[in-house]
Amino acid sequence: MASSKPESKLIKAAGAVAWRPGPDGRPEILLVHRRKYDDWSLPKGKVEPGEVLPVTAVREVLEEGGARLALGRRLNSVRYNVGGRPKRVHYWSAAVASLDDRAVPNDEVDQIEWVDADHAAERISYNRDNAVVADFARLPAQTVPVILLRHAKAVAKSHWKRADDRRPLDDAGRADAKALAEVLACFGPRARLITSPAARCVETLRPFAELSGAELREEPSLYIHHHSSRTDPADSPTSIAALLSEAIAAGEPTIFCAHRENIPVLQAAALAALGLAQPPSDAAPGSPLADAGLKAFPELPKEWDDPLPTSGFWVLNLTLPPPPAPPLSPSPSVSPTSAATPPAPTALAPQPPAWRRWFRARARTGASARPPRTAVTPPGAPPHGATTPPSPAASSPEFLAAPVLAPEATAATPETTAPSAPAAPHLISADRYDLTEP
Repeated sequence: MASSKPESKLIKAAGAVAWRPGPDGRPEILLVHRRKYDDWSLPKGKVEPGEVLPVTAVREVLEEGGARLALGRRLNSVRYNVGGRPKRVHYWSAAVASLDDRAVPNDEVDQIEWVDADHAAERISYNRDNAVVADFARLPAQTVPVILLRHAKAVAKSHWKRADDRRPLDDAGRADAKALAEVLACFGPRARLITSPAARCVETLRPFAELSGAELREEPSLYIHHHSSRTDPADSPTSIAALLSEAIAAGEPTIFCAHRENIPVLQAAALAALGLAQPPSDAAPGSPLADAGLKAFPELPKEWDDPLPTSGFWVLNLTLPPPPAPPLSPSPSVSPTSAATPPAPTALAPQPPAWRRWFRARARTGASARPPRTAVTPPGAPPHGATTPPSPAASSPEFLAAPVLAPEATAATPETTAPSAPAAPHLISADRYDLTEP
C-alpha cells in the first residue's frame, strides 16, 4: 500500500553549479537552455530508482550539459511544486574535469552557455537558481576533498572465530562497497587511498581502487583491534595525526578508510592539522572528543560528533593556498669605472603575462587600473610574460583557479625579497554522507 505521507510524493532531484576558470581566472558557470520551457537554468534532474544523490548530480550534468564533474561542497537545496507535487533539488559546487561536446543538443537541452558567475543572475530565468549561485559565490570555488570513510558492514564478531583483522565484509557490505565506488568517484576520481590493513577496510575500498586504478596504501596505525585495551593510546593518535597532516599538506584528494572506533580520532587529527584544534590528550580509540575539539570550527554541522553508519563518510572540503611567488634575484652591482656601460637590468622572476596579472589584480581589489607597464627583459632571459614549464602540482586542478598575483620587480629594489610563508589550507565545509540517506 502506498504511503499517504507528504514526503512519499516528494520528487527528488539533484544538480550542480558546474564551473571552470574563466579567462581572467574567475569562475564561469554552466547554464543550460531547455527548449520545452524556453528557459536558462542550472543543469539538474530527477533521481533514478536506487540512485544516490551525488551520483544523480554528476549524471544529470553530464547528460544535460556534457560536463564531467568532481563534486565539491554541498550548496543550498531548493524546494518548489511541480504539478501539485513538492520537488526538492539538491545542489553541489562542482569543478569541471572535462567536456563532451557531443552531448548537446539532446532531448531536453538545445544550448549551453558559460557565464561569469558574477553576472549569471542576468541570464538565469529563476530566482531559486540565483539563490543557489549566490551560495556558490560566497566561498572559494576550488576545493580539494579529504574523505573519512567508515568501512562497510562486516561479518558479525560473534560469527567469526579467526583473527579480527581478517574479518571480511558480509553480503550487504560487499554490495555497499560496489555502490561506494561510484559515489566516491563523484568527489575524487583520482583520489589517493589510505586504509587500515583490516580485511573489512581493504575490501571496502577495493572496488573503487579497481575503478580508478589507484593503489591501496595500508597503514597499520589505522587498524583498531576489537579489544581496545590492547591498542596503545599514546601511539595511535600521533600516527594518525601524521597521516592527516601529510594528506592535507599534499593538497590532493585523499580517502581514508578506518573503523567506527577511530573515526573520531581522524576527525580530531584533521582539525589539528588545519590549526583549528589540538587532539585531546586522552583521545584513545573509541573515547569521546573533548568539547574544545567539537566547537573549534563554528560551521561544523551538528552531526559532526554523531557516529557514522557503516559505509558512511565525511567529506572535508579544503581550500588550498596559492603557490608561493618565486623570490626576486638581487640586482647586480655597477662598477664606477664602467659608467659608459649600461647597467644590467634587474633580473626578473618568471611572471604571468601583464594582462593576466591586471585582471587578477582587478578581481582581487575591485579597482579599475591600467595594465602594468612591460618591464625590461635582460639578455638571455625569456620574453616578458613567458613562464617556466609548470610543475605537476602547479598544473593540477587544485591550482587552476588560484588568484595569484606575482609581485612586481623594480630596479630600485636591490635586495632579494624573502618569500613569505605560505598560507595554511582552510576548511570551508564538512559534509556527511550515508548510502541510505534520502
